[in-house]
Amino acid sequence: MAHYLVTGRPVTSKLHELRNWLDSGEIRAMKPFGQALHKGLTRARWQRDGIAIWEEEDYCTPPLAQERRAVLDQYFTELSVEKVEKDAGWERINALPQIWGQSVLDEQV
Repeated sequence: MAHYLVTGRPVTSKLHELRNWLDSGEIRAMKPFGQALHKGLTRARWQRDGIAIWEEEDYCTPPLAQERRAVLDQYFTELSVEKVEKDAGWERINALPQIWGQSVLDEQV
């Protein structure tokens, strides 16, 4: 199992569209990575520099290859990954402000 701390600069004009896509459940339904991507994006945090940050489980080489093609490259620039132990990324960023408010789908993660 590989876990990564992911950072990326959101395309601000598309954040509302991304949130609607997350709330619809369509990202969660994508195979094989939808569950992990949905969990990461719905729990994403803001760094002080306007960069989004989240932890994600991924098995691709290079990391996030499928997620980038299907979703991430449409909504983020400057994507980077750092390998971490499971939940270590969340522990590091837990105190940062959340990107999104809570929704029913967030609670299902």
